[in-house]
Amino acid sequence: MVDVTANYREIIDRISGAALKAGRNPQEIKLLAATKSQSTDAIRAAIAAGVQLVGENYVQEAEHKRQAIAEPVEWHMIGHLQRNKVQLALNTFDLIQSLDSTALALALEKEGKKRGKTIRALIEVNLGDEQSKSGLAQDKVVELLKQVGDLAHLRVEGLMAVPPFRENPEEVRPFFIALKNLQMELQCLKIPNVMLNELSMGMTHDYPIAVEEGATIVRIGTALFGPRKS
Repeated sequence: MVDVTANYREIIDRISGAALKAGRNPQEIKLLAATKSQSTDAIRAAIAAGVQLVGENYVQEAEHKRQAIAEPVEWHMIGHLQRNKVQLALNTFDLIQSLDSTALALALEKEGKKRGKTIRALIEVNLGDEQSKSGLAQDKVVELLKQVGDLAHLRVEGLMAVPPFRENPEEVRPFFIALKNLQMELQCLKIPNVMLNELSMGMTHDYPIAVEEGATIVRIGTALFGPRKS
């Protein structure tokens, strides 16, 4: 049996240590439980331990889990979102971390207008220009943000990235630095509906380094739940 509570405490301790090392307040960093393929019992154990953000990759999987879990946590879409699933996604998720195109932004805006609410999102940035990953190229982010600035029912709250995997986590640090620098550059533009307070970066393999470089959300699966069951 995996001791989710003990794992949670260890992760929080490592987050705190990394934050203090970088001169940051540990309270600024949120742990998101990446729950792809995890059972509702495992998710409940994580919530009981202290998790307040739950992240899912697939709309239908998240829908079933959220219906079964009554605890008042925030649900984030962390996988690629297809436009034809926007309506279903917004029935389930409180925040979309994977906004990566004008077409998706317009679909979210349309659905937000229908519901009379502001849709919260992060822009997913493809830091390594990897064709196998979704996300927007760094040089396309400003253009998308300016388009979002004209929308009344969509608010971008930050940036998200899944950097290229490296065996040595230190080799990922430049990608985290790049996302932090991009955040600061974009904040200077003062675009309407764009806040950019959040940086969602860092996973089990490299989250302490992400925290040192400015992450406000780290997305943790394996370190919390143990190896994923196939």
